[in-house]
Amino acid sequence: MQETLYPLFAERMQTERLANGLLVNMIARPNFHKTYAILTVDFGSIDDTFTTEQGEKITVPAGIAHFLEHKLFEKKDHDAFDLFGKYGADANAFTSYTRTSYLFATTSHLDECMNVLLDFVQTPYFTEQTVAKEKGIIEQEIKMYDDDPSWQLYQKTMANLYPGSQLSLDIAGSASSIAQITAQDLYTCYRHFYQPSNMNLFVIGNFVPDELLAMIKQNQAQKTFPEKVVPQRFFAPLAQPVVPQTVVPLAVKVPKVMLGIRGTEALPMNREGLKKKVALELLLHLLFAETSPTYQELYDQGIVDDSFDYELQVERGFYFVLVDGNTRQPEAFVAAIKEILQTAPTTVAHLTEELALAKKEFLGQTIKSINSLEAIANRYEGPLFGYATIFDLVPLVQEVTLADVLAATKIIDFDNLTINQVVPQ
Repeated sequence: MQETLYPLFAERMQTERLANGLLVNMIARPNFHKTYAILTVDFGSIDDTFTTEQGEKITVPAGIAHFLEHKLFEKKDHDAFDLFGKYGADANAFTSYTRTSYLFATTSHLDECMNVLLDFVQTPYFTEQTVAKEKGIIEQEIKMYDDDPSWQLYQKTMANLYPGSQLSLDIAGSASSIAQITAQDLYTCYRHFYQPSNMNLFVIGNFVPDELLAMIKQNQAQKTFPEKVVPQRFFAPLAQPVVPQTVVPLAVKVPKVMLGIRGTEALPMNREGLKKKVALELLLHLLFAETSPTYQELYDQGIVDDSFDYELQVERGFYFVLVDGNTRQPEAFVAAIKEILQTAPTTVAHLTEELALAKKEFLGQTIKSINSLEAIANRYEGPLFGYATIFDLVPLVQEVTLADVLAATKIIDFDNLTINQVVPQ
């Protein structure tokens, strides 16, 4: 078992890749009552086109990763949620563009809960009858967001940033796409992606690592998995140019505006890539945080309010920046944000003291989040950044220089910018 020490935090992570390929990460915190575990599969909504064992290229219906997440809880004679409830554990799952994760938190019966987690994820059961029933449930889930202006604004922005790609589609798919899903489709995706070698398990909390690892190994030894298949995935997010602008009329009183910028320069899938991500986050903080002079000026002018927000999202194969908010002056909002972006290289070049303060704030937020078991486990990116953890962020933040932040302004390219508005009908 490999150990990674984080002396600054008096933490250590113990890691072992099992014989079947499952990567297990454990951080023991004996002074905690709770234990949190998350099992993540490197399979998300963008992975709908891939090669089979025979080398055939196939495309499955959009939303199948999310559909699969739902169906894995239901078995022939029980539901996994009921088993977790029996042991007093909270359980959940979520699907993103690139990952599907299954999780639980418990203060007792850890071994039993761990067996439930591994067993229900690694024992598929799908029939045409249960699939048909689930379609109605997920269709209702999709329709819940039809009249959500914030969600519609986000979806339209993604469709404009990545037209024609899987990112232009809702993670859950659409009513028409999920109607096409069959039990065989689910088994096909499961067989290709739900292999132990394509998963990682992160456990943190009150347990003895050697004992827990022995229990996990025992569980895995009782299972037989198909021969490893490494499907080729087909994902081309930059194939088409960005759609510059859209306006969507909805039942809102105050217009909503979102600007999106598509990243085009590939980030390295290692610690250097993580450092570049941190530099991008610090850049956005300097430009748009509430403590920035530009924000205060826009707020005083009534162009932005406390709904104003910004984010950077980085996942396997793509990354983008969003800036959004409610505003009664949408044209002024767009003009102001574009000016901030356009002048960013000149502005940031003089923000030495501000960067030092931003780094301290970033460090403070990171260190504060280390008190949360969920934050530590959920921010583990697996292979995306060289298996870095939240504990690796602190030294990287300290390493970032003003030159690194200036280099991050390369993402600002108006050819890769989209402007989207939701306006009153």
